[in-house]
Amino acid sequence: MAASDSTLVDKPSTFDLDHCVHCGLCLNACPTYRELGVEMDSPRGRVYQMVQVSTGTAAISDSYIEHIDLCLACRACETACPSGVEYGRLVEAARAEIENNVRRPWPARLLRNLVFARLLPSRTALRLAGLGMLVNQKLGIRKLLRGRLAELDALAPAVETPFFYRYYGKTLPAEGEPRYHVALLGGCIANISFARLNEATVRVLRKNGCDVTIPHAQTCCGALHVHAGRREEARELARRNIDALAEGRYDAIITNAAGCGSTLKEYDELLEHNGEYAGKARQFSTQVKDITEFLASIELNPKMNELPITVTYQDSCHLAHGQKIRAAPRKLLRAIPGLIVKEMALADHCCGSAGIYNILHTDMSMSLLEKKMDRVRDTHAEVIATANPGCMLQLEAGIRKFGGATRVAHVVELLDEAYRSSSR
Repeated sequence: MAASDSTLVDKPSTFDLDHCVHCGLCLNACPTYRELGVEMDSPRGRVYQMVQVSTGTAAISDSYIEHIDLCLACRACETACPSGVEYGRLVEAARAEIENNVRRPWPARLLRNLVFARLLPSRTALRLAGLGMLVNQKLGIRKLLRGRLAELDALAPAVETPFFYRYYGKTLPAEGEPRYHVALLGGCIANISFARLNEATVRVLRKNGCDVTIPHAQTCCGALHVHAGRREEARELARRNIDALAEGRYDAIITNAAGCGSTLKEYDELLEHNGEYAGKARQFSTQVKDITEFLASIELNPKMNELPITVTYQDSCHLAHGQKIRAAPRKLLRAIPGLIVKEMALADHCCGSAGIYNILHTDMSMSLLEKKMDRVRDTHAEVIATANPGCMLQLEAGIRKFGGATRVAHVVELLDEAYRSSSR
């Protein structure tokens, strides 16, 4: 831990809380308020509770923890807010304050420490976990699961081999004349569960004149840690990633995961009080680009074959509300010959994934997902396109549970299909 970070007190800022004028325009944007109609499960209600705790009027109670935990942190309220309240920052700080001041039951502490401190930051642990999941897949153990275990297993990612880690430390050259040199962040779980997506991302970048470096020392971005209130661990991961890319001269740092991208772009806020890393974090954050954002900003290679499919696009919350990127993925989809885009109603409403929210609050998550799949079905689209692996898992579960399309694909995977079919 850097000494300059250790003195931080992570809690909602009074200055940020005071921006909320309690107008209520956020209410209908909030998934939990739409579902429950409970004021304390709205952004305005949660901000009110944060103010009470911040001023000492109320303690951090079980009720407060429940209301803060039930938030999906989708940040749709930020889009709706006329006062510019940075609600995502507030709820993350509230969770950090809870994490730092409330001692959870030992089973929860053990599980959280195992996942956040041991699994996600460790390449070795992730590989071992991936092998264990692969054995489960091969032996068909999941078919024997019942009840809650079966429900959770249906939300778990599959393992794709070989793992994407085999590309770490390599630079893959552009096809044709190089125009850009970019770094690709592979994520953590994505290296074992979305290896094909990462490979498709590399191929599309190379097709568009990019030398692609996959830095060897990179690690988990820390997004799940931030969302869970474990900000000190997230700061350590941020410093490691900044150091891993410090010596590269990159035109952009690319991620294909919208949830990761939001956190990567906010490293400057995470490390703003660190004298050694504040400047480095600002520079790093300005270089981070979502894959759709980057590709839509350059002259796209038009040498694609037709993909005669009908697609509807689902906005990832952290892309649309967190990063304010909506047009770029749609622009890329419409650049694919033969592909028809059918917009669904309320495409930017949360699908209920929200990191590990679908595991912790499955009933709420499935209720949101069912509504999403109803809107997908209305489009009669064959494919649901999105720009975040977490959304992909959730939507795939939605197809199995509720129907509504034949498959889910990342925007970059559809581009890859068009380029590869053209090559053949």
